[in-house]
Order: sequence, then structure tokens, then C-alpha cells
Amino acid sequence: MNHSLLMALVILSPLIGFLINGFRYKRHSANVAGVIATIAIAISFVSSAILVTDLIAMPEESRRIAVKFFEWLVIDRLKIDAGFVVDQISAVMILIITGVGTLIHMYSIGYMHHDKGAAKYFAYLNLFIFNMLLLVLGDSLLVMFVGWEGVGLCSYLLIGFWFTDSEKAAAGMKAFITNRVGDAAFLLGMFLLFVTYGTLNFSELNALAPTVAESSWLGAVTLGTLFLFIGATGKSAQIPLYVWLPDAMAGPTPVSALIHAATMVTAGVYMIVRLNPLFIMAPNTMMVIAIIGAATVVFAATIGMTQWDIKKILAYSTVSQLGYMFLACGVGAFGAAMFHLMTHAFFKALMFLGSGSVIHAMHEEQDVRKMGGLKKYLPITHITFFLGWLAIIGMPPFAGFFSKDEILAYTFNSPMGSPILWAAGVLGATLTAFYMTRLMALTFWGKSRVSKDVHPHESPALMTIPLITLGVLSVIGGWIGVPHVLGEYLGHIPNVWEHWLHPLIKGIPGWQTLDHATEFALMGTSVGLALISAGIAYHFYVKAPDAPKKIAEKIKPIYNLVYNKYFVDEVYFGAIINPLVNLSRNIWYYIDVNFIDKMTYLAGDLARGMGSVIRSSQTGNVQQYAMYIGIGVVVALSFVIMR
Repeated sequence: MNHSLLMALVILSPLIGFLINGFRYKRHSANVAGVIATIAIAISFVSSAILVTDLIAMPEESRRIAVKFFEWLVIDRLKIDAGFVVDQISAVMILIITGVGTLIHMYSIGYMHHDKGAAKYFAYLNLFIFNMLLLVLGDSLLVMFVGWEGVGLCSYLLIGFWFTDSEKAAAGMKAFITNRVGDAAFLLGMFLLFVTYGTLNFSELNALAPTVAESSWLGAVTLGTLFLFIGATGKSAQIPLYVWLPDAMAGPTPVSALIHAATMVTAGVYMIVRLNPLFIMAPNTMMVIAIIGAATVVFAATIGMTQWDIKKILAYSTVSQLGYMFLACGVGAFGAAMFHLMTHAFFKALMFLGSGSVIHAMHEEQDVRKMGGLKKYLPITHITFFLGWLAIIGMPPFAGFFSKDEILAYTFNSPMGSPILWAAGVLGATLTAFYMTRLMALTFWGKSRVSKDVHPHESPALMTIPLITLGVLSVIGGWIGVPHVLGEYLGHIPNVWEHWLHPLIKGIPGWQTLDHATEFALMGTSVGLALISAGIAYHFYVKAPDAPKKIAEKIKPIYNLVYNKYFVDEVYFGAIINPLVNLSRNIWYYIDVNFIDKMTYLAGDLARGMGSVIRSSQTGNVQQYAMYIGIGVVVALSFVIMR
């Protein structure tokens, strides 16, 4: 099939779905709206699969399908086409976006069945997919930025979907404004790179990347990539701009699965991987990325240990797992970052949808303290959630094990990594095993704490089929990236993932392969600590449920600090937001009200006064007018005589 037609179908099918449901936004039928939206995404997925199949059939070094629809902007040196590219990196993204997106749309039909705004919800969801596809398929930073802003808008619309609730509306606004801070930096990075290289096209920027690493903090590449990374911290919820993501759980649960687990939050990682030849030539930027990623891994994981809202636990888990992806990028392991991006899309989307199934069964209850023993009521949800739990805590042979341990191996051995960064990654994995086991125990295991007036029940097939599909992917998704040390012992299984991305990933300067003993030791350490941590959590929350409360009492100041999320929101409000609001009010009062308004009123009064004076002279008396003329003549003659 023609590649231009396929590309158009991939991108425009969700847009058409958005328009159809957008025009019928007042309709209440979730089934009709959901079927329209799901078919639109399914068409996009099938078209993506055909494009990727054609890409695989091409020679390895020339795998690239480029389509230019029209010339978009021509302003002096700036020439931007409406151009889109499918290559090894974007191929992975479009399959995740449309594949997982189709499952989430299907799930949403059951989840949003009773919502009167279902048509509007599905319209927003389709619009989001359209913008996400623009983001990952665009062949330049500017086309990417259109999608980048588009997904930010859709995120705002979907987080605040139930906007009649002031808290949910505030959560949407918080996400929107926080992302605008990052986007301002993204624009600065884009401008700086264009001024330096005269292009915003990805392939041209990568080709023009310097061959010698830039050592100065003020170099164009370093500053440009730093600004782009700040943009990524907003979109991908990293320190210090992570604060919007936990509050984003105010939106419908399928939104959390699609936007805040599988797609939008990975945009920053994708952007860095796309420009990896440029980033790797800015070691100072890489160091910042690695440190921020490692800090986010541990920071968010500690908060996740103390939360009670099932979705917020998963939200902090997402922030932490995104930290692993940035840690990988920071040490030069771009392929490992993309690998974890893919596996995380499977198991975290599964867990968010699983939490939605639990919330649905519990009549909108989200506090895990009011759950327990749900595995007998929700067998499919429990089994699939269990698979996601094993994947996220990194148990072999589940998907998360392969991608997480590859990141840790690179972090330990890369010239851009360090044992300290590796230790932070292992600590994050240990904490993850604890709080995710805590979540499993409080939700599905142990004694039931469910209220007597609540009768939990399994979700309908429209919701459980996506759970089963994602559960299978959480089990087998990592086997395309089996590390060489394991592949040799398992019948020489090839590392398909590494081979697939190799042409587009710049190698780490000075990289030396780990010896087998060290690699096994690293794997054993992370898996062993995760097992011990999971065992402790199981004992605390199933066998000795009173123990956590006693420990929390003994370390009350520390517990309160972590439980209150280190008071970061309060610090932001006290140090930044409130002073800015007060400054704005003062500027409004003293500049707008007391200067601009008063000057305007003064000018108006002056004009009215002059008008009154002039009007009083217009009496209609002919003799008076003759006198004025005479006086004027005398004055004029006086000037003439004096000259």
C-alpha cells in the first residue's frame, strides 16, 4: 500500500474520530461514542503495523519511511515541511500509542458507560492520540512541538474532565501551568539550536552534531540540550516539575493509563533518544539528566510508600519509573531507556486499568485501607494485576526485569555512570518492590476491610479483555531484549531490541562490555534485594498488619515528612506561587488601577473640560463672533508689526 496513504491513515483516523464525536458531544451513549473512537484508533494501529512491517522488510541501514505532505513554513532560513518519519525509534512509539491506545479505548467503553459526557470524553481521547502521533512522527522539532503542545492541552481537558468538581478542575490547571514552564524552556532550546545550526530537522541536527564533546557549560549544544531537557522534566514529570502528575489522577482512570503511563509522559524520553547524537556530545547535560533521573527514582519511590490512594501510589510509581528512563539517557544507554519505556507502557497501563477495575468494583472508593481480600471477588483483575506487580518489581522473566536490569548494568559500567547512580537505581528498585507489594497486599490479599454496603464484582469483558492482553505483554514483552549474558545460557537467544535500534543509537564513548560474573552479580543484587523487600512488605501488611502503624509512630517526624510529600507543594506555594500572585496583584493595583486607569480618567476629564470651555463660547451671538474676529485681527497685526 502507498506509504503516504498509510501515514495519512495513521495520523488522521484519530482526528476524524475526534470530529465525529466532537460534533455529537451532547449525546449520552457511551457505546456509540466508544465504538467510533475505538475503530478510529484501531484503523491507526493497523496502518501503523503495515508501515512497521514494510520498515522491517527494508535493508537494515536504510530503514526509513519519510512522507512530506506539504511545505508548512518558509521564513528566511527557517524552512519547515509537514513531514513525518517512521524509523526504528518512531515505529516503536506508534505501535505503543495506537496498540495500547486501542485497548484503553475499548476499556473506556465499559468504564465510562454511565457518564453523560462520554461522547466528549472519547472526542478528547481521540484528539490526544492525534497529537501524540504528531509528536512522535514529526521530522522536526517544530512539528514535534505542535504535538507536544497538543497533548498538553488534551491532558488538561481530560484531567479536568469532571470540571464541576473544583479539585479536579484545579488539578487540570496545575498540569497545564506546570507544563507551560517546561515548554518555555523547550522553546528556548529550539531557538538556540536553530540559531546555531540553521535547522530544526532531526536528521540534519544529528548529522551536524559536533564530533568532539563540548566541555563548556555555556556552549550552544550544552545550553540547547539543557533547555530541551527542562522541557522534558515538565512533560515527563521529573524533579522539579513532577508535581502535576500525582494530582492528574483526578481524571478518569483510563486517562491515567493512556496519558500518564504509556504515552504523554514518555515524550521527554523519546525527544532525548531522538536527538541522542546531539545530547551525547554535551556531557554536562548528560550528567544533569542522570542525576535528576536517579534522584527522581528514589524521591518518588519514598513518597509512594506512604500513600493510601490506589491511583496516587501508581502515579508516584510512574514518576519513579520515568526516572529510570532518564537515568538511562543520562549514562548514554538510550536503547535501554526506550526498552523500559516500552515495557513500562505494558505493565503500568495494566496496573492503572486494574486500579480502575478495582475502583469500579468498589463503587468509586480509592482508599486501599478500605479494601483487602478482593482477589476472591475480582479474579481476573487480581491475576492480571499480579502479573503487572511481578513485572514492575523486576522479577525474572517478566518484562520489567529485562529493561530495569539493563539500565542498572549500563549505569554501573558506563563511563558516564557511576556506582553512586547505580546504588540509587538499586535503592529505587528495592523501594518499588516494597510499596508495590504493599499495594497488592492492601488491595487484594489479607482480611477484607470492605464496607458491608459495598458488594465488589468483576468488571465486564470490555474491561477485562484489555487487562488480559496487557497482562500477557507484561510477561513476554521483555524477551525481545534478553541480555547477551542470559541469551548465551538460554540457547543463544538474540537481543532483537539492541539489533533493531543500533543504526540510530550513538554508542557510548569508552564503553567496555561487562564480564559475565559482574553482570550476574548486578542482576542477583537487584533481584535479591527486591525479593527481600517484597517479603518484608508482605509480612507487614498481611501477616502482621499492626506493625507498619507502630513503626510509623516511632519515626513519626520522618513519616509525616514523607506522607506529606516533603511539603514540596507547600514550598512552591510559599516561595514561588503566592509571591507571584501578590506581585501581580500589586502591579495590577499600582500600575493598572492607580496609574493607567487614573491617567485615562484624567485625559478624559481634560478633554471634557476643554470641550465645555469651547462649547460655552458657541453662543450663536453674531456681534460676539464679530468681536472675536476683530480681536484676532488685532493680535495678528500686532505680530506682523513687531516683526
